[in-house]
Amino acid sequence: MRKRPIPRREAFRFRRFENKAYSAYNSMHRCVTIGVLSVTLVALSASRKAEAQVAGDTIPFRAQLQEVEISEPASEPLNQAGRIVAVLTRQDIDAIHAESVQQLLAEIAGIDVQQRGAGGIQADIALRGGTFDQTAVLLNGINLTNPHTGHYSLDIPVNVADIERIEIIRGPSSIVYGASAFSGGINIITKKDTKRRVEALLEAGQYAYWNAELSLAQQWGNDENSLSLSRKSSNGYIANSDYVNYNALYQNRLHLKSGGMLHFQAGYNYKDYGANTFYSARYPNQHDHTQSAIASVKGSLKLADNLLFAPSAYYNLHTDEFELEKDVSKPNYHLSNVLGTNIAFRWQKGDWSLNFGGDVRYEGIRSSVLGDPVAGATGRYNHAAERATLSAFLQGNWEYGRWLMTAGLMGFQNTRTPQGLNAYPSVNLNYRLGKRWALYALANTASRMPTYTELYYQDAVHLANPNLKQEKSRSVELGAKYAGKKATATADLFYMQGRDMIDWMKETATDAKWQSRNINEVEKWGAEVQAKVFLDQLAPWTKPNTTLTVGYSYMSQKQNDLGYISAYALNYLRHKATCLLSVPVAKRMTFNVAGRYCLREGSFISYQEDAAGKEQGYKPYFLLDANVRYTLGHVELSLSATNLLDEDYYDIGNIPQPGRWLTVGVKARL
Repeated sequence: MRKRPIPRREAFRFRRFENKAYSAYNSMHRCVTIGVLSVTLVALSASRKAEAQVAGDTIPFRAQLQEVEISEPASEPLNQAGRIVAVLTRQDIDAIHAESVQQLLAEIAGIDVQQRGAGGIQADIALRGGTFDQTAVLLNGINLTNPHTGHYSLDIPVNVADIERIEIIRGPSSIVYGASAFSGGINIITKKDTKRRVEALLEAGQYAYWNAELSLAQQWGNDENSLSLSRKSSNGYIANSDYVNYNALYQNRLHLKSGGMLHFQAGYNYKDYGANTFYSARYPNQHDHTQSAIASVKGSLKLADNLLFAPSAYYNLHTDEFELEKDVSKPNYHLSNVLGTNIAFRWQKGDWSLNFGGDVRYEGIRSSVLGDPVAGATGRYNHAAERATLSAFLQGNWEYGRWLMTAGLMGFQNTRTPQGLNAYPSVNLNYRLGKRWALYALANTASRMPTYTELYYQDAVHLANPNLKQEKSRSVELGAKYAGKKATATADLFYMQGRDMIDWMKETATDAKWQSRNINEVEKWGAEVQAKVFLDQLAPWTKPNTTLTVGYSYMSQKQNDLGYISAYALNYLRHKATCLLSVPVAKRMTFNVAGRYCLREGSFISYQEDAAGKEQGYKPYFLLDANVRYTLGHVELSLSATNLLDEDYYDIGNIPQPGRWLTVGVKARL
């Protein structure tokens, strides 16, 4: 490997790591986040001094690593340095062959995906026993978390074919993703197109399922452009579960002569769907219609040899028209606006680096039910609420020999809280133990404001509390990472203590309404293990690129407000085990099979026809998905089956999930 100058685009692709002064780690002179396995944590920043001390040896972090792009922070927050990041790579995405982001995330141990319907029409994403409102969702580093309710945080205009990788930070992550990352954050990063491309996908399946996608890409000089369009629909697998979903996403990446980059993205998402028992089993004919529009611009500018500047600005609009009883009840109308700007700097000198910056975020809502009444207002929106969040962060990173130490502090202030300025520290420590092992320890804190639904929502079965306090948490984590030629693996233990946690609850199953309130204190502890085995390296008789990925997560939770029925917070996954096997069975054919076992704690109130509600516990279930893909030139044929064993199961009480579902597809690339 010869020493090369850093290209203007400041993006790097490599297949091997070498313990040389000219190696990939050293040549970049900065922290690197690397995705090694489908749900694996690898975020080491190797020291130049450490490399020099062991020059001549080979780091076996992956002998023949699949190509991974390491780019300037157009997609990743600057203050992600030193964090432990799980990465779902494009290779893993192809193997899972999912039809939605929600289905992709469901295959990762440690992520709780509670789906309300098929096709990713709506799902609650939770990390480490948190709730859907405690997970931040980002698109290329832009925060799209919905202040109305976390139910809509994945109403984003992204097709699975658009995604290059997904980064997941588990555990409190306010210093990285902002105050909404109470239990973690998910950053979806789209493909960076550098060549002309035309790609079309058509899929059909049971229950009148149709999916049509078209993506275009073109580059003119330093200007990259891409456009993605799609329409997905189904008649539904049970009554009132039909849906239609449209996506449109345009992206422009302009590489500046100075070596910086500007990234613009704009998108639109439309959903119209039957919401059978989504929010209350007493009302099977619920209906929802949502629309989302996003626009953002983000830059990466080098102000000096050792100073990088990453500004961004964004606007998110979301509308919702919800009927508790379709064509009978009066709809609830909601329109939320989010406007924000962020500035971040990275200064580096030798083994030291300093990240600092700030964020201003405005969240407003106009509604027929949420917020305070507006005097004299007419039409759909006669209630309104607004708030603004101001935050600043400072983070230092120091490399010394085999050590990487990171310490940071975030200051947080919201205009609607009386608590004043809140400060949240974070400390991370990484140590490379020999050639294949690394150990890490971290401690983090976080906070989250209640959503507008938690503060104001009222209907026949819900009663919100406008005096809710913001949630707060602190956590510690210990872990180890192994990276060898034949396998890679991670393991970690974590503990989290939360105060003033928010949940919807009932005292008894016969109570008429769910009420939102703060829980005084919640304690969570657990463990996560993931491993990827490169079977082609372990067994020479297997075909190249044959891999097996397994994962397991365990969690236990204790809270001091006993004796109530929880709608969300106490319904966590105690056990989750996942497995993904990818086998190239022939020259042009690949077979993939994915399985997951889930055991959920908690309970739900079961209703059957007009019978009175009865509290019922969740039953464990095992799901098996499989797909086969055949490639012939520029055309790929696929056959997929989800829930191959036709398992009856619930992710959320009273909402039965689809049984066996077969889909065929054809994708052409020109």
